[in-house]
Amino acid sequence: MWTYERRLEYPVNIKTPNAKLAKVIISQLGGPDGELGAAMRYLSQRYSNTNRKVAGVLTDIGIYVSVETIVSTPVK
Repeated sequence: MWTYERRLEYPVNIKTPNAKLAKVIISQLGGPDGELGAAMRYLSQRYSNTNRKVAGVLTDIGIYVSVETIVSTPVK
């Protein structure tokens, strides 16, 4: 069994909200055309594929796209 605790792993303290930055992050991550959506499509296709080499490539691409999105999101 497991227990669910609704708390963050790291504390978040937003001192000055930035609406422009939030809009950029949401546009990059969310939505059907966002980078995170593309990464999730690659990773979900990996599980429906029977060829192990192709599944490995889809996993690598999905991880690369998701990490690239997180790293390349501008923070000012």
